[in-house]
Amino acid sequence: MRYLPHTPEDVAEMLSQIGVNSVEDLFVEIPEAVMLDRSMDLPEPLAEADLLREMRQLAGQNASVATHRSFLGGGAYNHFSPAAVDQLISRSEFYTAYTPYQPEISQGTLQAIFEFQTLICQLTGMDAANASMYDGASACAEAVLMAMRLTRRSKVLLSKALNPRYRETAATYCRYLGVQLEEIAVDGAGRTDMQDLVAKLDDATAAVVMGYPNYFGVVETLADVAEAAHGAGALLVTAVAEPVALGLLKSPGELGADIVVGDGQSFGLPLSFGGPYVGFFAARQKGLRAMPGRLVGETVDLDGKRGFVLTLATREQHIRREKATSNICSNQGLCALIATVYLSLLGKQGLRELADQNYAKAIYARERIGALEGFSLPFNSPAFNEFVVRCDAGVERLLETLQAQGILAGIPLDTDYPELQDCLLVCVTEQNTRRDIDELVDALAGGVS
Repeated sequence: MRYLPHTPEDVAEMLSQIGVNSVEDLFVEIPEAVMLDRSMDLPEPLAEADLLREMRQLAGQNASVATHRSFLGGGAYNHFSPAAVDQLISRSEFYTAYTPYQPEISQGTLQAIFEFQTLICQLTGMDAANASMYDGASACAEAVLMAMRLTRRSKVLLSKALNPRYRETAATYCRYLGVQLEEIAVDGAGRTDMQDLVAKLDDATAAVVMGYPNYFGVVETLADVAEAAHGAGALLVTAVAEPVALGLLKSPGELGADIVVGDGQSFGLPLSFGGPYVGFFAARQKGLRAMPGRLVGETVDLDGKRGFVLTLATREQHIRREKATSNICSNQGLCALIATVYLSLLGKQGLRELADQNYAKAIYARERIGALEGFSLPFNSPAFNEFVVRCDAGVERLLETLQAQGILAGIPLDTDYPELQDCLLVCVTEQNTRRDIDELVDALAGGVS
């Protein structure tokens, strides 16, 4: 089933207007070697009802938190979202809200973004936040570029314990910019190796980038890293993939971070098999004009009434492209609204209680798994809701066995960390009951018998 609104006459007229004879002429720049020279291998068209039935059947093959007990993390976290979040963001005026260029008719959207920025500043301990980014990985990459603009340097140190997707995205952004990217090793405790960091810091270093907590769930010693980075004239960029941790830990701003980025998926956004999510980006006042994306500011109108406007919008749509701080096309407005509503409902105390639950449940799971025969914990540092487990019997077979039992036990680490070949990353959130954790432990014990 397909719906093509253009008639053959419509298509012919459009092609004539742009001076080509056929649709195929639009693709002449694509090399023939990569062009598909056969028909697509697709089934015959279906009626709408049959198509929906087919799609539901395909969707039913997915393993998800709805069908399995999940202990997956690594940047996407299974948290509970109150029904009030969906109810409030389902108002029709939020569905189509786009860039609020005209403040006189966009006060609601502008205020929602302003509240989002305020909450991010409170969480991160920073002076200013922008109107959101695509996700945590792109926010991290933009932070690298911002640090280079501020320092006028071109060397960036990335902790190997930083989320691998964040590192990959930063490398992609910097690929043709002449940036020197270097990795900092991980020490035996699962933290960024301070000796390696100090050895690689020099007067060409623009920034040190690290996770908080890092990819292994370990809580980094930000204050020490900040002191070392600042001593070399570099900035500290902190990436927070699991922001629920900020309900329990000291904010990165308190510990010396200059730029704080992360992903707000934990704040009410469903897992959705990878997105859309919402990136956040916050910095200190002195770096405000180098910040990418949009900022909403508070002002007053001619009558002295409170109002909101876009400010410092140094983007490619407003100025010369080569002078723009970013090529971001839009903020994640609806996703940022979800995070704002979620945080407003929880409040400061609610977020603290949520973080306490995540921490306590992860500690319980970590201790029980670590006591199993055939399993060990390679890192003993304080961690939030994720931790690394080493399995003597091998990870791949174990994960397959447990998935067949309806348990998604963790993420194998060997692809990104060959030195952790027999290890998996286990995540426990408030959604995992004590019974879930006990069943995971029993299944792990049986899986190596």
